[in-house]
Amino acid sequence: MPADRGSDQIVQLQEQIRQLKEAVVSHAVVDQAIGMIVALGRVTPDQGWAVLKEVSQHTNIKLRNVAEMILIWGRTGVMPTEICAVLEEVLDRRGPVQVPGAWPRITR
Repeated sequence: MPADRGSDQIVQLQEQIRQLKEAVVSHAVVDQAIGMIVALGRVTPDQGWAVLKEVSQHTNIKLRNVAEMILIWGRTGVMPTEICAVLEEVLDRRGPVQVPGAWPRITR
């Protein structure tokens, strides 16, 4: 019986390690997206987090997926129309979205 408990514990620990690795990667993606929102919207990091959450809630898309789409937009200049519209709306409510000459408008 003790051998079974030991192997069960190993399986549980391996699952915890997998989940922690996934959480670290997810956290990095979200932090990078917040950084882009901060730069784009000229908001504080806390406001950037709130913007990201609001876009996720209004589009019913998981927060990490919204963050990934924002990062893809940063590399390609293309963002899904739904995310683009909500992101612009949320940032517009918080002030100017674009520093003149610094950022292109989001391409849909």
